[in-house]
Amino acid sequence: MHSPTFLVVDPAHFEVSYSINPWMEPGRWSEDPAGQRRAARAGFADLTGALLRAGAAVEVLPGVSGAPDLVFPANAGVVLDGRATLARFRHPERQVEEPVFLQAFEALRTRGLIGEVIVLPDGCLQEGAGDFLWDAHRALFWAGHGPRSNRRGLDAVAEVFARPAVALELATPQFYHLDTCLCPLPGGEVLYYPPAFTAEGRRAIRDRVDADLLLEASDEDAARFCVNAVAFGREVVMAQAADRLRGVLSERGYRLSEVDLAPFILSGGAAYCMTLRLDRGLDRASTPALVLQEPAE
Repeated sequence: MHSPTFLVVDPAHFEVSYSINPWMEPGRWSEDPAGQRRAARAGFADLTGALLRAGAAVEVLPGVSGAPDLVFPANAGVVLDGRATLARFRHPERQVEEPVFLQAFEALRTRGLIGEVIVLPDGCLQEGAGDFLWDAHRALFWAGHGPRSNRRGLDAVAEVFARPAVALELATPQFYHLDTCLCPLPGGEVLYYPPAFTAEGRRAIRDRVDADLLLEASDEDAARFCVNAVAFGREVVMAQAADRLRGVLSERGYRLSEVDLAPFILSGGAAYCMTLRLDRGLDRASTPALVLQEPAE
């Protein structure tokens, strides 16, 4: 039986030492760095344990000193059908991750877990699966741009994979990657936080998702980073949820595994950010060629 396979990064060198998004608070981290590191290690262990118990396989990449946000490999690239595009980061603090992830992808290619690694052209900004979410139910990508990824990067990745891609502009600095505010679920539902999108983006989502499958996250859900969830089969692994969202997902037949990821949320990421799925598309037939879809006017 096919098992979902996720790349994760050991948090040995994780810390919040700079601020490139509104969630990052180096001052809070520095109040108790030893305690934060212990909590980060515990959260990472609980996350990987939840994935394994849910039936997934996990590939662990060592952390690297001087690259604290390496623990968020969702931003490393986009992987589908055995092909991987390498991210192009906007901020210098994260650009140091690019050669690390390139080496990791090449090692995965040597082992047969990835078939091809593609480096995007100069001028592209594209921060991986954090801004390029595969929706298997609709056989399309939801593609975020604005705060981190630019349209040139979006277009380049869409061209590589030759799959439909729906461009969604993000409207706030708080929800700077698409994975913080939109989560396609395996049953066809889409969990999203409407205030994170422009009016055109909200319309594009509503145009493609039936009303009974569109689940709105509350302000509390978004602040808890519960939209930033890992979902496969009937399993959902996420940060600690509020009762309402827990009930909504349970009623839909999903099994929730909730993990305390507070130190990572202090850096602006949670369960989805901390994983990169490597096996998408390898157990199904190909789908139609590229159609880059703009939001409706």
